Amino acid sequence: QVQLVESGGGLVQAGGSLRLSCAASGSIFSINAMGWYRQALGKQRELVARITSGSSTNYADSVKGRFTISRDNAKNTVYLQMNSLKPEDTAVYYCNAGITTQVPNQKFWREYWGQGTQVTVSS
Repeated sequence: QVQLVESGGGLVQAGGSLRLSCAASGSIFSINAMGWYRQALGKQRELVARITSGSSTNYADSVKGRFTISRDNAKNTVYLQMNSLKPEDTAVYYCNAGITTQVPNQKFWREYWGQGTQVTVSS
């Protein structure tokens, strides 16, 4: 099976930086788009940033110019560099990926989610 394992969350002061990583492992044939979502307490989960297999990116307006998403296809890993962090960035951050897995003579595509990593920005 496929797993997405996130790392890099933590507590940081406003204005600081964090780098999140998410590594996919398992019976992976290919990975399409990868992305980061976040969910603050009492709010809905929202898209933060997304990157396609061709490295096209899009960002939520609230993080443009501060966050950068990138990926290393050889390592099946996506990163989120977060700079100039604000208290309103506090949330659980989730990795998401569209992954095709392969068993003999068949391929399956579905979305996978990581377990989430807490990012807390203090004022």
